[in-house]
Amino acid sequence: MARVCELTGKNPLAGNNVSHANNKVRRRFLPNLCNVSLMSEAMGLTYRFRISAIALKSVEHTGGLDNFLMKARDE
Repeated sequence: MARVCELTGKNPLAGNNVSHANNKVRRRFLPNLCNVSLMSEAMGLTYRFRISAIALKSVEHTGGLDNFLMKARDE
């Protein structure tokens, strides 16, 4: 299963672990994904998503799944 947010498309980033001795080793920064159920008021159905925590916060801030999807870009 890919570690990608289903609503925002946020995916893992690459970077370095830097030790105290300044040794650099490649690592991945993974998004904080949560399994949630969101209800669509327009359709009256509940949908299960795997979204990032910041996307969940954005959905709640905009007033629900329907409002979030209306304001989101087409991508």
